[in-house]
Parts: sequence; structure tokens; C-alpha cells
Amino acid sequence: MPLSLDPAVVTDTESHRVTRQIFEGLVGVDPASGEPRPLLATKWNVSGDGLTYRFTIREGVTFHDGSELTADVVVHNFERWASLTEDPDSNDALSFNAVFHHRASELPAPNAEAPSLGDLTDSILNESPEIPDSIAEGESYFAGCHAEDAHTFVLELNAPLTGLVQALTIPGLAMAAVGSTAEQPLGSGPYEFVETGDGRYSLARFADHWGGTEGVETVEFRVLRDGPSRLRSLLNGSLDGYDAVTTREMRELVRSGQQILQRDPFSVLYLGMNQSSGPLADVLVRRAVSHAIRRNDLLADHFIAGSEEARSFLPPSLGVENPHSYYAYDLDEAQRLLEEADYDGEEIEFLYPLNVTRGYLPLPELTYAVLAAQLTEAGFKIKPVPLGWSDGYLEAIYSQEHTGFHLLGWSGSYRDPDHFLSSIFASAELQFGYDSSRLRRHIASARSMPDSAERTALYGAISELIAQDLPALPLAYPISALTVTPSVTTYPVSPVLDEVIDNVRMTTS
Repeated sequence: MPLSLDPAVVTDTESHRVTRQIFEGLVGVDPASGEPRPLLATKWNVSGDGLTYRFTIREGVTFHDGSELTADVVVHNFERWASLTEDPDSNDALSFNAVFHHRASELPAPNAEAPSLGDLTDSILNESPEIPDSIAEGESYFAGCHAEDAHTFVLELNAPLTGLVQALTIPGLAMAAVGSTAEQPLGSGPYEFVETGDGRYSLARFADHWGGTEGVETVEFRVLRDGPSRLRSLLNGSLDGYDAVTTREMRELVRSGQQILQRDPFSVLYLGMNQSSGPLADVLVRRAVSHAIRRNDLLADHFIAGSEEARSFLPPSLGVENPHSYYAYDLDEAQRLLEEADYDGEEIEFLYPLNVTRGYLPLPELTYAVLAAQLTEAGFKIKPVPLGWSDGYLEAIYSQEHTGFHLLGWSGSYRDPDHFLSSIFASAELQFGYDSSRLRRHIASARSMPDSAERTALYGAISELIAQDLPALPLAYPISALTVTPSVTTYPVSPVLDEVIDNVRMTTS
């Protein structure tokens, strides 16, 4: 179920699945290469120091309320996003903050007692470039913006951001009309919002879309919380397709002649371990957890064939080497570490979601059951804490209402290691009770480095640092799949979920 139709205030896939149809960003994604391409901006250039971006705004674009897209409207959007992330109650993982680190506090001095991570990793980290003074002092990367003329938008940075243009493709940074609200979203996309109610979100083709429209006339998104109800609806003809297909539905879908479309893996599922209090504050206990988990058993039973075990938070397609620290399944070692840590059998909460399927977590209840059984076998005492996704699951994680274990993941929207690490660890102190000055400083350095082998190596060293500190255990790089009926002749499957329904083609009866 979408949490909001304001794309700037949500990070979940289901909200953005709807808002991608309504809103468009300055920059789009080439479906073949995954590279940035012009969308609401027809071109852009960057100054030699990497601090000033100048975008030419497409002329003749109107929003669904008839208002015109201008550079002033783009300024309005950026200033609104900046004000949202300055709210102390906002989520650090919101798109604007994850990209611009707009709520970053002053970085503390590195810990002189930090343990060695190995000669190669330490060497790479020690050679990490100095971060700009402004960033070290807690300033956002976002320095400001202005309209140079009606169709020229200028964005100023406090420090270079190598992945900025790619970052502008994410749905949370899409342009909205000045009067847009969550209740009446107004974008420039190929579909305009009609109404919502009874778990239905209705959209209609926007006749005045600047690019023309050839897609289906109307789109209706329905909230169906479990696999059996979605499967029944597809088979009885009341649905044309649904996402997050699970292994339990595969056989019947194939037998009934439905199409199953798979995406290349570009997400990560992880087990969060909040170390703010209790047994998980001890790294030995967290390492015991890691040795207690048989990832391949989980993959074999509950994920689509081809899903892979995750050894870091970065999918393999990003080309970053896996960390050297790897905690393979070893029950004896897990039990030895628990004994060394003097774990006394204290109960540890395990928060997991109900009534939801996600591309990175198709079967949350069964995933919890497998992990809880493996942890219990190693000697942990687990307290289950089930919570409905729409009943505040994410809020419970970020507010530390429940400490201990939790299940969560991240689906990538653009191809840069920073997108995963900055987004997942932007709220590390809240989500994991983890605040590492070394991690924050090195991520800040990598963000400003030119795209190069040295930058890739630095992200590898950062992955090793995370593996040593173990705020969370990466579990899987899942393959996600959707199913559509034979009447759908074209569907734009995308590993970054850039799936606009205007590109869907169907036969007519």
C-alpha cells in the first residue's frame, strides 16, 4: 500500500510505483543502458570545480493543473525538499537528504584507537581524500539554487557530488506543481491522479503530456496484501498483472499460462542489529549472529531461483569487491562467540513486517521464521515482534521503538555505490544504533571523488569497515519478478524500477 502520493516524503517502492506515473524528474533513465538521459531538463553542464550545475528546462511542459514548468518551479521544488529534511522529525533516508546529506551534523574526529582492517584496506582508507571543510563542519552539499531565466535552473553545491546527475533520476526528486499535495498530486507525467478509495488508486492518461501518450487510457492500482488474493484476482480476470511474485505462486502462474517477467538483481535484503542497548551492543554477539545464519537455506526455500547470497550491501553489478571479512555459517563458532561474550540468554526482540511483499522481501513472515529458528539453534532467545507494514513498521525502526533485530532492504534506483551506502546508512544511528566517524568521513570522501578505479577501491574499503563493525548482516541480492496476463504484449521491466505504464502495450478484445 502506498504510504503517500507525495514522492518527496516516502522511500518505499509501492508509493513510488504510483508516483512514477504522475511525476517526472529533471533527468530520466535510458532503458537500454541505465544511463541518465534528458527528461524535464533537455541538457546540463557542470563547472570545472564540480560545484555549479546548469540545467536547461524543457519548454512547453504543463502540469496536470495547467500550470507551466519553469525554472522558478524547479527552484520551488528544491527549496521545499530542503525544508522538509530540516524538520527534526523527518526521515534521514528521504531522497533529498540521502543525496545532499542535508541534515548532516559536524563530523567528529576519527577514533585514534580504531582497529586495523588489514594492510590493504587501511592503506586505501588512509589515502582517502580530505573532505571539504564545509562538509566537515556539518554543511549540506546543497548550497542553494536559483533561476537564471525562465528556462535555466542553476544548482550550487558546497562540495562535488560525483553521482549527482544519476541521483536526480530517483522518483523522490521528481518535479511537482506549486499547488501539489499528497491528497491531490499534480505532476507533469503521462498519467494524472483521479481518485483513491477502498484500496484503489485511479489514474487517467494526461492528454496534454509534452511527449504525447500512446499507453493505456486508465490505470488502477489495487492494494491486495497477500499472494493468494492477488493470484485469484489475476486468474479471474480482475487484474492484468501484479508485482513481487513469490515462489509459492510460481507453479500456478506457469500452469495457467501467465507471463512471468524477472528483473536483474539490484536490491539487498539485510538483518538489522540495533546495537544501542542489550546483547547486540557487543560485536562478538553480532558476529555470533552472522555465523548462525545459513543464507543459502533461506534463498533455496523462499526466493526466486537465481537470487544470490549477499556478502556486502552493494549488488555485484556495481563492480565493488566484496569485503574480506565474511562470516560463513559455522554453528560451533557462533556458540563459541556467545560463550566468550558471556551472553546469558537475554531475550532479543525481532521486528518483522506483516501484510506486505517487497521485491527484496517477498515472504517476510517465513523469512523471519527461518532466521529465528537458526538463531535459536545457536543459543539465542528470540522475542517475535510482528508489525503491519502500514501500521508504522518503518517508523518503529527509525524511532528505535523496538531495538534488537529487524528485517529491511533497499532497492536501487540508480547505479552508484553511494546510492546504497548513503541511503542505508544515512540513518544508521537510528536504525542500527551505530555512529562511526570513520564510516561517515570515508563515505563523504568517496562521494566527491571522480569516477575512477580509486573511487571503486575506496567503496570496497568502506564495505570492509562496515563488515568489521557489523551494524547489519546483508542476506540476499533477490531477483524480483512480476506477472502479467497474455493480453499484455509489452511491459518495461527495469532493475531500477523505472516502469512507467505509458510504455505498456496490450491487446484489445
